[in-house]
Amino acid sequence: MGFPGTWMTQSESLLYRVVPKCACSTIGQIMFYSDHGEFFDGDIHDAKEGLHKWALDDSQPLIEGNVRDHRTFAFTCVRNPYTRILSSFFDKICGIQRNGRRYRGNLVPMLVQKYGIEVGGEDGTEDFDQIRSFRRFLLFARDTIRWRRPMDPDIHWSAMSGHVSTFIVNGGRYDKIFWTESFEDGMGQVLNAVKTRVPVDLTNIPRFNESEGHGPKRAHPVEDYFDDLSMHLMWEIYYRDFRMFKYDFDNPANKMPVGEIDLEEIHAKLGE
Repeated sequence: MGFPGTWMTQSESLLYRVVPKCACSTIGQIMFYSDHGEFFDGDIHDAKEGLHKWALDDSQPLIEGNVRDHRTFAFTCVRNPYTRILSSFFDKICGIQRNGRRYRGNLVPMLVQKYGIEVGGEDGTEDFDQIRSFRRFLLFARDTIRWRRPMDPDIHWSAMSGHVSTFIVNGGRYDKIFWTESFEDGMGQVLNAVKTRVPVDLTNIPRFNESEGHGPKRAHPVEDYFDDLSMHLMWEIYYRDFRMFKYDFDNPANKMPVGEIDLEEIHAKLGE
């Protein structure tokens, strides 16, 4: 299986397991900048050079050898499951993607037909009942994750613990896992632990939110989208994310973690 979703700087200073919807665009651009002194011109996910990626055949032996020998500082970043699934809904389901089309072609028409979801019209700009549509989307997300129907789960709403665990199961070990909600502190600790070709001043690094502007703005506080049934579904599909990364399941309004991430626990439980 290897190490899907893994990126590494060409200087081999940093190795990152991508978790979608968790500041991955900003992290990738920081890694690129730390080697080249400039940002990639475009979406870092499209970069085919300047950064080693498992998706690039020539990069795979370098990444695999590096992970096996643990020569490079390995890290990842996670996010509150409540805000992450909401971001996936507004970006991937309601939004028009940068290619000018809906995400995954016939996915949205299928959701409109089978789950009664509204997405704000053809271009995502019309008013619609965001709360009702999101809760129907959450049913769909649960169906994909629990029963792989009507399709396999998408990387943007499959559990973070699943992404994180593939790196461990295949022989990797994390040196740091930090929260998107404390990004500057967490990424700062990562950068302080290594020597990069180009110094990185985090206070001057822009946030590369490639999904911003794709879909409608969230019209309500996070907690308004989650009633008792929605919270039950969240626990059903993301209970390991809440437990492993110490987020507050009982209060969707609290995006901040309620405990410290235990790397030993993560390697033990997600490496099974």
